[in-house]
Amino acid sequence: MNKNLFDLSGKIALVTGASRGIGASIAKLLAQYGAHVIVSSRKIEACQQVVDDIVNAGGSAQAIACHIGDMAQIEAIFSQINEQHGKLDILVNNAATNPYFGHILDTDLSAFEKTVDVNIRGYFFMSIAGAKLMKASGGAIVNVASVNGVIPGDMQGIYSITKSAVMSMTKSFAKECAEFNIRVNALLPGATDTKFAATLVKNPTILKQALAHVPMKRVAEPDEMAGTVLYLVSDAASYTTGTCINVDGGYLLG
Repeated sequence: MNKNLFDLSGKIALVTGASRGIGASIAKLLAQYGAHVIVSSRKIEACQQVVDDIVNAGGSAQAIACHIGDMAQIEAIFSQINEQHGKLDILVNNAATNPYFGHILDTDLSAFEKTVDVNIRGYFFMSIAGAKLMKASGGAIVNVASVNGVIPGDMQGIYSITKSAVMSMTKSFAKECAEFNIRVNALLPGATDTKFAATLVKNPTILKQALAHVPMKRVAEPDEMAGTVLYLVSDAASYTTGTCINVDGGYLLG
């Protein structure tokens, strides 16, 4: 057995939503442990900045733009990966959207469709395309869900529903892809200090209410999410599949 269970040398990894926040932290850590990381999000310029950071630190990476709410762009990115690398070892589905913050009864069709198209349809077909590239030699998929998938967030109804779906999706793919030595797991972040979560972490009233339920009494930094993903995609987790690991400062303890 490899003494360094976290060694990712020779692995090709795709991380979506990797231009900032949790995704950028994951991309940088996977590169630090030897993976060639494909940094992806809607905006290529922001991806390239993360790539530059990785390369300047001695790692290997490239930027490919992809909006996972667009089926044509999903097809295009996997076609490019197959053409350039001939395989994919690691897929981290991190890109997500949460366009609506308000009472569930006021959710309009546009917000519903956008959230579902990215957070459910996007993850689903990214996982299908990724797993097809992994079938020959195995691989690991990590879906970034949320503690909101377990306990719905206030004023975050449709977002919470989609994250619950991601948890179910994770288990379904894990069960059916195990025969190809493809492991599928999920990360459930708690409140994390990112631009994505600004509505929560930058509002003192909302933040105080949220932290009242967090035993560690603080929000997480994006880097605190990356280590769990490193574990899940590494040989250290070779017998781990279908799990949903909450990294939440104890929030789900109730």
